[in-house]
Amino acid sequence: MRRHVPLILLLAPLLVTACTTDPAAPATGSSTPTTTPSPTAPAVDYTAWQAGRSTPVADRVYPARGTDTLDVLHYDLALDWAPTTRTLTGTATLRIRPTKDAPSLVLDFMPYQVDGVTLDGTAVTGTVAKEKLTVTAPVVADKPVTLVVRYHGKPKTTPMPSHRKDVEALGLTVTKEGGLWTMQEPFGAFTWYPANDQPSDEALYDIRVTVPAGWTAIASGTPAGQSGTTFTYRSADPVATYLTTLAVGKYQKLTAKGPRGIPLTYWYRKGTDDKLLPYLKKSPQYLAWLEKKFGPYPFPSGGVVVVDSASGMETQQMITMGRKIENTKARRDRWGGDLLHEYAHQWFGDSVTPTTWTDLWLNEGWAQYAQDLYTKETLHLSDASLDRYLRDADAAARKKLGPPGKPNPKNFAEGNVYLCPEAMLHEIHRKLGDKAFFALARAWVQDQRNTQQDRASFIAFVNKQTGRDFTKLINTWLDSKTTPKAVTVA
Repeated sequence: MRRHVPLILLLAPLLVTACTTDPAAPATGSSTPTTTPSPTAPAVDYTAWQAGRSTPVADRVYPARGTDTLDVLHYDLALDWAPTTRTLTGTATLRIRPTKDAPSLVLDFMPYQVDGVTLDGTAVTGTVAKEKLTVTAPVVADKPVTLVVRYHGKPKTTPMPSHRKDVEALGLTVTKEGGLWTMQEPFGAFTWYPANDQPSDEALYDIRVTVPAGWTAIASGTPAGQSGTTFTYRSADPVATYLTTLAVGKYQKLTAKGPRGIPLTYWYRKGTDDKLLPYLKKSPQYLAWLEKKFGPYPFPSGGVVVVDSASGMETQQMITMGRKIENTKARRDRWGGDLLHEYAHQWFGDSVTPTTWTDLWLNEGWAQYAQDLYTKETLHLSDASLDRYLRDADAAARKKLGPPGKPNPKNFAEGNVYLCPEAMLHEIHRKLGDKAFFALARAWVQDQRNTQQDRASFIAFVNKQTGRDFTKLINTWLDSKTTPKAVTVA
């Protein structure tokens, strides 16, 4: 999950290191209208949020999360965090395009106390049960509505469906001192706001977080100012729910400029994270290398927030990196390599997002390959050593976990969806050569910017871009139970 499988390439031969509290029994919260319904609300112009329009697809890997019956265009989240009482208070305003006629709206949502719900300004009933918010009010396909949910409560996490060594609970996590952080792949955004928590429904965001004096709130998106102790962030590019982030703590701020003047912000804990600063400060170097390979960075800003996790996550425009690493230079060097991996995801996974979790390989294969190519270049490793490593790693991953194109829901983001598609991309790279391969990579992420893609669209794009038929090669590498031998490409 970015909670990603950590991998470090050492001097030859290359080596690989493979790379939640259960919530309390669900409570039921509900809100029923306590006031006379308001007159018909004035018409709302939804054109401002059309960049957040998606074509939601029901996810086959985690069908209990998300829905294809609605498309959230925009989330406006006004949040207030009280560290002393560990209470989150929120008002979530969702601009929603129903995709089907339905008697109600259903969203993913943790059992907070619901204090009030309106639909287009009229008070309606909202009930939370089994991590779903059901709003009892009919909606019509392609007739957008505005849903407002007011709520409060103590955040709870949800288990991660994986056996990874760095597995942790998903969603909004409260620290010992009363801070917050979250990682939520493949789901978990619903632990802090009502969400269509699946990858194919991307939306625009405005996030405002109020915290006590002396505390800082950090979220995904572009920093949009601070008023008193309220911090604001805005995402003008569509974001999948799993790529949003929220962190609250007593942070230090460091700013920098990336290539072409891209503003970068690093948030860290003074004293605690000092030894990670050299790697944070390499961000412009990482981004310059990635731009050389894959074209312009796809967003108006970037940055990193360091949190109390053992993992890392490519949250959009503000990467969430865990500080829980062993205090050795070798481990910190690997942390730096993992940070480059998360930056690579800004192209592969964030700007171009998989339609469903079946195609997680489409994120991880590219990001892992970028990480290993960077390490190979900087450590001056041989092509032969990379070839040997990838075939050996691919064979071990397939034997343990199966092919990457058919992921097991209980083994989310384990080694096969990193290493096996990376080996596939390396095979395509070998057949095309550097110039044609990186032209393909650049075209994929630049031409498909802000879209959701899958295996079929990737194969079609590769074939069109190269003028050759890679269908058999790609399908074989994604579906074979053993490492494929040579596959002929027409």
